[in-house]
Amino acid sequence: MLNTTLLAALGTPEILVILVVVLLLFGGKKIPELMRGLGKGVKEFKEGKDGTDNDPDNSHKS
Repeated sequence: MLNTTLLAALGTPEILVILVVVLLLFGGKKIPELMRGLGKGVKEFKEGKDGTDNDPDNSHKS
């Protein structure tokens, strides 16, 4: 219930403020690197959750 209320309270102005603060904290050059790392983390999490393994070293093991 709390998560739904929190998400409903975040409108466009609040999201813009959060983005500006992140930009000020990390700088423009660091943000693509952070997003790339976040994307890799999400991908690894989904692969782990699904039980898939794309590691070529483990593909021949049964």
